Amino acid sequence: MEKVIYDEKNGLWYELQGDYYIPCLKLPEEEQQPIGIWGQRHLRHIKQNRKVLYLNLLISGKLNGYLADIDKQAEEMYSQQVKQMAEREGVTEQLKANNQMEWVGRMNNIRSRVTEIINKELINT
Repeated sequence: MEKVIYDEKNGLWYELQGDYYIPCLKLPEEEQQPIGIWGQRHLRHIKQNRKVLYLNLLISGKLNGYLADIDKQAEEMYSQQVKQMAEREGVTEQLKANNQMEWVGRMNNIRSRVTEIINKELINT
């Protein structure tokens, strides 16, 4: 028996595995882009809660680009929201110079709230 055969009817190559011919299938190549923390969180969410979306993106070769885009959107949203909340609540460089501990506490509070907003609106949807 031949190790590899080509079926003209459906245009697929088959490889002999034991007594059976199995189709030689490969996922499409996709450009690898770096994925940050937001993209990794979204990946975990879709793997656990939206399996069909995850598998469709994986099979089509678009998963990495999709996650990189989510990561970029979340990063921009995070920095913009932190800046706006800090301005709205009067957390300034002057406060940082005068009372560092209060500034750190208030900034941590703002960052925590913004993280919750992004998780709710973008990551876990």
